[in-house]
Amino acid sequence: MHNQTDFSELETGPALIAIWSNAQADSQFQLGTLEYQSHSHLRGQIFCIESGLVQVRTKQGSWLMPPHRAGWIPPGHAHSVSVTGVMSGWTVLVTPLASAGFPANPCVIGVNDLMLALVRRAASWNNQIILDPEQDRLIGVLIDEIQRAPQQNLHLPMPIDRRVLRVATEILSNPSDQRSLEQWAVWGNMSARTLSRLMRAETSLSFSQWRQQARLFSALELLASREKIADIAEALGYATPSNFIAMFRKNFGVSPGHYFSQIS
Repeated sequence: MHNQTDFSELETGPALIAIWSNAQADSQFQLGTLEYQSHSHLRGQIFCIESGLVQVRTKQGSWLMPPHRAGWIPPGHAHSVSVTGVMSGWTVLVTPLASAGFPANPCVIGVNDLMLALVRRAASWNNQIILDPEQDRLIGVLIDEIQRAPQQNLHLPMPIDRRVLRVATEILSNPSDQRSLEQWAVWGNMSARTLSRLMRAETSLSFSQWRQQARLFSALELLASREKIADIAEALGYATPSNFIAMFRKNFGVSPGHYFSQIS
């Protein structure tokens, strides 16, 4: 996500800079409904939203970030971003040195009350470049808290083989398509065994697991756009809304209607 004042490119200064943002024109990080083309930052970036949905895309795949979760982008890691219906949120920018204990790849992590309180405190310093000892200590605690945060399974890895990638892209474009593994293999000009083997080798998921994860991604995107549950179930190819709700609850622990009101 693009920062007008370039704190994301600041080599010196505090190990961590926190910024609270909204959809107003003068906000330092623009929100709302936007697309950010592929880019990278010198500093690592953590961002969290309070409404809507953010999708981050890299060569390794896509990550979905619902409200009250935080997305992590390592320093120098190229990514593009889709922001849907986001009205407010926060961003934390971390120097490469301070990022050493963070995950090597993009991921989504949980946000607890302590982390949120520390971010609010750091954001109230109005991007000070020189911090006093107490502020430095709080930054250290916040970095420790982020490093300990559990990762959440909101990643859709993408295959590399061009034939399998073509199949995956088509499924994402039409998640209601009910074709079997064998039928998709014919469409992709390969054997079912090859499609199954390459999908697992390149994404660590079976074909059916990958397709279900793709449907979950589509479900979250449609929920963020405030589509009706019945319409989402139909768009994803479920016979009834009850089947969709059961699948969603099995994977996320709550019904689709309550998912975006959770704080994790």
